[in-house]
Amino acid sequence: MKKLPIGIQTFADIRTDNYCYIDKTPLIARLVDQGRFYFLSRPRRFGKSLLLDTIAQAFAGNRDLFQGLYLEDNWDWSITHPVIKIDFTHGILESRSKLEDRVLRMLHVQAEQHNLSLASETPDNCLEELIVRLYQQSGQQVVVLVDEYDKPILDNITEPGKAGELREGLRNIYSVLKAQGSHLRFVMLTGVSKFSKVSLFSGLNNLEDITLDPRFGSLCGYTQEELEIGFADYLDGIDLAQVKKWYNGYHFLGDSVYNPLISCSICAIGSLGPTGSKLAPRLF
Repeated sequence: MKKLPIGIQTFADIRTDNYCYIDKTPLIARLVDQGRFYFLSRPRRFGKSLLLDTIAQAFAGNRDLFQGLYLEDNWDWSITHPVIKIDFTHGILESRSKLEDRVLRMLHVQAEQHNLSLASETPDNCLEELIVRLYQQSGQQVVVLVDEYDKPILDNITEPGKAGELREGLRNIYSVLKAQGSHLRFVMLTGVSKFSKVSLFSGLNNLEDITLDPRFGSLCGYTQEELEIGFADYLDGIDLAQVKKWYNGYHFLGDSVYNPLISCSICAIGSLGPTGSKLAPRLF
């Protein structure tokens, strides 16, 4: 029996350590085929980090991880692309200087992984330099993935001064993505909120917002069919009608979907809750 991927957000871990995985790669293939610059908003603990990591592994050419999945035979594995990941999922950044320090560290670490040394001193210039140099080094366009793009702002939302400073810092960083468009193969930003392009994405007006796009409504989360097939070994004795009543209520103009964390928690407990009652795991 495959293990439940509770708290596992790394695609390689899921694929190599016998965890259940719902194949989202048909939608990833469509995403990559039909555009280049995307924005996606979903609730917390909804599989956004795993989605981005899966995309990163595909562009990095790690075909072995996709054995038996749709993408194995529907991806050009002869071409690989450098991937830059900017991850704000961990910790709280309480000032613009801490934000800039965090981003600089991330970029320098990733540069070192490609045997590069960056001379730029600000996050926006550093990101621009890394994109250009990876493009020059590899001869291929670069992929940029931003996880929880809005978390630094939301963590300080009750302090408008701090939130405003962080917003300006993020806007400077994200503006690089528009300027470097010719060097970029694919860009995706995910988060839990939807800030207007005027407030945060000034200049980055080429982002396609797929938050409420029916084509990608089940890109994150599990449909009824995915739950019943992918977790069949865990569903004996569970009242699926009650599960559907309580938890199949997320709609993004596509199929209704379940929150992945709640789904796995139900499977782990073997009921809707410790006594068969409504389960409400903490999502924040």
